[in-house]
Amino acid sequence: MEANTIQQVNPGKTPRLSGKKKVKQPWMLHFMVLPAAVMVFIFSYIPMGGILMAFQDYKPKPGLLGSPWVGLKHFEYMWQNDYFLQITWNTLFFAGTKIIMNLIIPFFFALLLNEVRKMALKRTIQTLVYLPHFLSWVTLSGILIDMLAQTGLINQFISSVFGIKPIFFLGDGSWFRFTIIFSDVWKEFGFNMIIFLAALSGISPSLYEAAEVDGAGRWKQTIYITIPALIPIAIVVATLALGNVLNANFDQVFNLYSPLIYQQGDIIDTFVYREGLLSGQFSFATAVNLFKSAISLILIVISYRLAYRFAGYRIF
Repeated sequence: MEANTIQQVNPGKTPRLSGKKKVKQPWMLHFMVLPAAVMVFIFSYIPMGGILMAFQDYKPKPGLLGSPWVGLKHFEYMWQNDYFLQITWNTLFFAGTKIIMNLIIPFFFALLLNEVRKMALKRTIQTLVYLPHFLSWVTLSGILIDMLAQTGLINQFISSVFGIKPIFFLGDGSWFRFTIIFSDVWKEFGFNMIIFLAALSGISPSLYEAAEVDGAGRWKQTIYITIPALIPIAIVVATLALGNVLNANFDQVFNLYSPLIYQQGDIIDTFVYREGLLSGQFSFATAVNLFKSAISLILIVISYRLAYRFAGYRIF
């Protein structure tokens, strides 16, 4: 009788908790997050104190508190340095081209793979193109260096089939840029393809059935149903990638480049590595990286706003 009375008074309602109870109730969940929060604080927030080096003539012996302040000296030198402008252009070229190619190629490959009707063949192709994503650039770079060497497998094939001289893929600036972009797309396009395939699986089959009843073939179904359904997720992928326009993949370039192609292949991250760790120009390297981080932060904020405006995507 009591249970029936309670159900009549509050049908389908759950009791509300006060603010204190809300905090106390999931205390175990907060405790589980604590180790991760401590790790982020130690390895992500405490090192931010090193930003001060960008405004100092930093020396390891006196440290951050004892090194003299020089204001914006390193930033002024950065903008007066012609080589800095060159590596900025290289970074923008590599990152921008990778973003475009890693959007276009997965988009069309997902459309083609979606037309494969044999599930075994479809899953096999999907696995093969996705597999390189799990390999590190250290491993892939060793493979590429062996294959693209002047006596490597690729040059031997080109020489025997087309009868042309071996190409210096990793020693010629123009070919190096092509190699960097092509190898990155080959490694990563399978990941974005998975995103587009997931979006394709969410399209209602009734749309295709209705179009087929109206006499639309596979081509028209793709143009008027499939592609419009992929546009929102393509906008999200493109806008979120905008925040990485100054990240040209340090691991890839560092493992493949050499002094022969610094002018065409050097990027901001590899330049900071050489200036900071190899040459000991800690303050200048910090200033360059701080500039890159500030621009990246601005681009990330813009990209999230664009994703929310054009595709309704938001995290917070």
